[in-house]
Order: sequence, then structure tokens, then C-alpha cells
Amino acid sequence: MNELNAYWVFTILMSFILIASGKYDPNWDSLDTRPLPQWYDDAKIGIFLHWGVFSVPSFHSEWFWSEWIGKSPDIVDYMEKNFPPEFSYQEFAKDFTAEFFNATQWAEIFTKAGARYVVLTSKHHEGFTLWPSRYSFGWNAKDIGPHRDVLGELNEAIKRTDIKFGLYHSLYEWFNPIYRADKATNFSSQDFVDGKIIPEIKELVNNYHPSVIWSDGDWEAEDTYWRSTELLAWLYNESPVKDEVVVNDRWGIGIPCHHGDFINCKDRYNPGELQKKKWENAMTIDKDSWGFRRNAKLSDYLTPLEILTVLARTISCGGNLLINVGPSKEGIINPIFEERLTQLGNWLKINGEAIYSSQPWTAQNDSINSNVWYTSKDDAVYAIDLEWPQNNTVILGSVGNLFKTADTVVTLLGNGGKLKWALNKDRVEIYLPDKAIVNSDTAWVFKIIDNKL
Repeated sequence: MNELNAYWVFTILMSFILIASGKYDPNWDSLDTRPLPQWYDDAKIGIFLHWGVFSVPSFHSEWFWSEWIGKSPDIVDYMEKNFPPEFSYQEFAKDFTAEFFNATQWAEIFTKAGARYVVLTSKHHEGFTLWPSRYSFGWNAKDIGPHRDVLGELNEAIKRTDIKFGLYHSLYEWFNPIYRADKATNFSSQDFVDGKIIPEIKELVNNYHPSVIWSDGDWEAEDTYWRSTELLAWLYNESPVKDEVVVNDRWGIGIPCHHGDFINCKDRYNPGELQKKKWENAMTIDKDSWGFRRNAKLSDYLTPLEILTVLARTISCGGNLLINVGPSKEGIINPIFEERLTQLGNWLKINGEAIYSSQPWTAQNDSINSNVWYTSKDDAVYAIDLEWPQNNTVILGSVGNLFKTADTVVTLLGNGGKLKWALNKDRVEIYLPDKAIVNSDTAWVFKIIDNKL
């Protein structure tokens, strides 16, 4: 038995034991045996939303405040030219107005995009909460700015759809004096965690019942400081979402890429090969920022083909794709973001069969055609082709064993009729119709079924 198979046998056996006991202990050995809720692996596609006070300057990135204090030259220059010398970051909050925010409209955009879950930044590293938190008095969206529970509004709108609602939450806060006091003691004191972080996350879970808790801001301290395993044991054993919730891996130094229901290891994680654990690629349509930038150029945004390329590679290797957009301070999802999401959704209407609820196949990327990535479902293998072939003939090297008899059927998703093919040793040639009459105009999916298997 190889190492990978042994890992899965151990995981399955421990899962059965813990399902029978109904109890997870506050340690990683126990927590890691929890079975991944099936909905998450089936979902494949989520929308990430970075929204907060940083959306007001909407310049540089969501790290505006920290990098301003850190004397980033472009931010210092921007502030000196546009604001009085005594201006503070906190003064931006009153202009986080969200006057055009319409949660139902957002939910419609995400539905058209083909998303199966949404993750909203409930609180980024600036500490500003998008809900009326008892633990962030005066620095939340109810007390200042929109004077609304914008998180709650989006939660209600999303839960009227078939999409799952999730929440990003930053553990640390750049300039919170209690956190900085704990840090000054080398984290021997846990006043910040005990008095704010743990009750804050429990408040979110109990009030909004999220299906995803996407943790971040963990990297300055060990998981023991954050009391991560204690919190997750409560989440899995006692919380109102204990059977459905999934969490990522950002729970302390050394934890990313090892623990959690799924791993995302680092921003834009896209390893290009299968992983031992379920994983997620959290990436941005704006190449340079997670938050909205008013000064972004068209070339700063991924093209539809670039998005589909990331999607194909991610899903083929067993990952989920979490696609980030940054709303404006007024609550608008910029038209370029809406267009990209709509283009993705239109593609999925034709080709989603190869994406949703799919599994990795024996090969991920074709052995001779680097433009082709594979998924599988039931008795079908799907070849996602990112470039229309010359002479309307696609050549594949990894699927020869599926073409040993004349019973193999190949179709092009979204187009009627069987495609002709020929086997030349282990290379398969599939003959396509003219591109002008094909429904998809970016990336094409061939469905292959060997009726003898």
C-alpha cells in the first residue's frame, strides 16, 4: 500500500470511529479525522468578497492602512496630495456608505456566475466588522458608515438562493491595542483572543449560521495562542452549523497546508497536481488587489480565458476555485467584475457538467497537449480544451485506453451529435465541427464515454 492510500485508509477508519462517538477532541489528530461535508467538494466554485473601510480610499490594496503606517511611498504620496496632515484612517469609515448596496442584486449576480458558495470578509485586518458586533464597539458597519448590518442583509439574500453563505474572519488586527499588548508579551497573554476573537467568532456563528469559516491573519502566533483547536472542537461538536460548516487551514504558525477541512496554503494556491487533502485556490480577478481599486486598468483584470485556465487547472487537480471581487464603498460590484462573473456563468451553463460534483481523473493534464485538463464523473471523462486546435482536430495522449473499441462515444458539450475520432497508436485524434458553429467561444469540453468499460 502506498503512502497516499495508507493516509486515506487511516482517515476513513478514524472518521467512522468519530462519527460513532459524535465527539471531536480539541487537537489536530482528532479534528483532522472529521469527514469533509460533501456539499463543499461538489460545489467547486465560490465567490470571495473583500469589502471594508479599505474600499473607501480604494487605492493600492486592502492593506492600505498598514502600508500607509509602514511608509509605502505611493500611499504616503497619495495621502499628502489629497488629505490634510492630521487625517487618520478611521476618518475613512464615515464614507463607507454602501448607499447602493442591494443584497438581492448581489445574490442574483452570484447565481448567474454559477457560484455555489460565497465568502464575505466579515472583518479584515483593519478590525472593522460588517455586522453590529458587541466586540467592536464604534468600529462596525452599524455604528458608522452604512449604519446597517450589511453582513446580515447579504446572509438573508444568499440564503434565499441555493448558494451557501460563508464568512472570512481575520484573527489578528493590525492596530488593536489589546492585540499589540499580547504581542508585546510574546503572546504569553491571551487577552485579545479570550476577550474578542473567540466570542466574536461564536457571535458570527450563532447569529448568521455560516457554512464556511475562512480564517486569516494567523501568521504571527502559534495556534495555541489563537485557541484554534478549542474553537474548532466547539464548531464541530456544539455549534448550530456543526454538520455543515467547513474551515480552511489558517489557524496559526505551521498550520496552513496541513490542517483544516480544506487547505489553501497561500493566496492563489494552484499546485497543478493532486493533493492529499481537499484544497482551494483563492484568487482575484484584479491581478494586484483583493479590494476594489479605482485606478485599476483594464489590463489589470484577468481575461475570460485566463479565468477558465485557472478554473480548469484547479478543478482537474481536485481543488475548489474561490474567485475574488472587491465591491466599491457605495456597495457596487464594478461592471468589469460583473461581466467576468457573467461570462463564467454562461460558460458553466454549457460546460458545468464537467465541473460540478466532478472528480479528478487518472491524469490531470494531457500527456502531449498541455492545453487540455481532465475531470471525471460516473462513467464519463471530460477533456477541457483551452485552445481551439488547428485544422479542427484535437490530439490527445492520455486517453488512448478509452478508445480501444469502436464503442467509445465523444461529444462536445453544448453541441449535438457524436464526434468522429481515430486512434493512432496511443494518440487520439478527435475531429471537430467548424468553430463558427460551436456554442462556446472560450474553452471547450469533450465528453468521452467508453461503453465497454
